[in-house]
Amino acid sequence: MPTALASDLKIDSAMTLNQVGVGCDVTIRILNGPGCDRLRDLGFCEQLQVRKLAGGRNLICSVCGTRMAISRELAEQVLVAPLD
Repeated sequence: MPTALASDLKIDSAMTLNQVGVGCDVTIRILNGPGCDRLRDLGFCEQLQVRKLAGGRNLICSVCGTRMAISRELAEQVLVAPLD
């Protein structure tokens, strides 16, 4: 699974949250999958800025000043793009 820095991406490209490097700031473009309704209920939604803080079995992200851990399977359903 390739890891990329947000600055290496083209503005119209998208990748999953799993593929983003630790420390990168990205914008959520699309949530698509069975667990995404629950993410939206928690405030993790489209057009939101996210920073990936840690990878591993679970990913830790900073969202609106709050740290949130999500599974790698769920992060695979979150498409992100570099900040505009």
